[in-house]
Amino acid sequence: MNMPNPIPLPQARIGTLLLESGRLTQNDAARVLEHQKRRNLRFGEAAIELGLVSEIDIQRVLSTQFSYSCAIGGDPALSPALLAAHKPFSAEVEALRSLRSQLLLRWFAGDQHALMVVGSEPGRHTAELAANLAIVFAQMGERTLLVDANLRQPQQQQLFGLKNRLGLSDLLAGRAEPSACIQSPESLPGLALLPAGTEVPNPQELLSRQEYAQWCNQFEQQYDVVLFSAPSLALGADMQLIGARARGALVVAQRDVSSTRDLSSLLEKLRVASTEVLGCVLAGKHG
Repeated sequence: MNMPNPIPLPQARIGTLLLESGRLTQNDAARVLEHQKRRNLRFGEAAIELGLVSEIDIQRVLSTQFSYSCAIGGDPALSPALLAAHKPFSAEVEALRSLRSQLLLRWFAGDQHALMVVGSEPGRHTAELAANLAIVFAQMGERTLLVDANLRQPQQQQLFGLKNRLGLSDLLAGRAEPSACIQSPESLPGLALLPAGTEVPNPQELLSRQEYAQWCNQFEQQYDVVLFSAPSLALGADMQLIGARARGALVVAQRDVSSTRDLSSLLEKLRVASTEVLGCVLAGKHG
């Protein structure tokens, strides 16, 4: 029995991926190509217009086409706040990619590999920005490590739905090795995460240890980008210790919340710690 020849898909890599993933059949592809020519559409647009695939299907294959790790359609373990994973083609994530480009040019283009993300007030905005920024760095192929250095109010484990309780505090206390602490979400294979770890009563003392400096140096040798999600100024001097090792900081200000006085105090403490401030991101109060 002679098998029908595959439908040719010239310059239609999306079509090939839709076929390979089982989203389209050969007959579907033929219909799409005919509709594409008649309506002068892109292949994906034609397939959507015919009702054969959804917008989410197209976004999934686009992420595959460009080796772009994301969780479109939902990894239930990941928080909805991780827009870079769930909605990588949104306007908000496009702004993150613009920020990424600026940081690559101004900071990571040289010998720098580490950066601290810090705010003057406690809250979710700093952790969420650090997490989303880590995702967009990983999506462009940078070997990226996100460290939850907020040992007082850690949030990264919850944002990424991590089950392992071991993390930075256990590493610094000598209770675990990196292999037991660093994790990578299945839907974001290019990203490594080091959660805060076991709750401790003495985070500042742990961050002051020589072991912290040694691990930071090792991470900077192993990864292209190391992002530290830091506790806020209001939670104590931990962020100065983190900033001194990272040498660079991205400051997060909350709309209608951050005061000029608090931001000035944060900038002064970073200056004392010899930490270069690369810029300030304004986060919406409710966004």
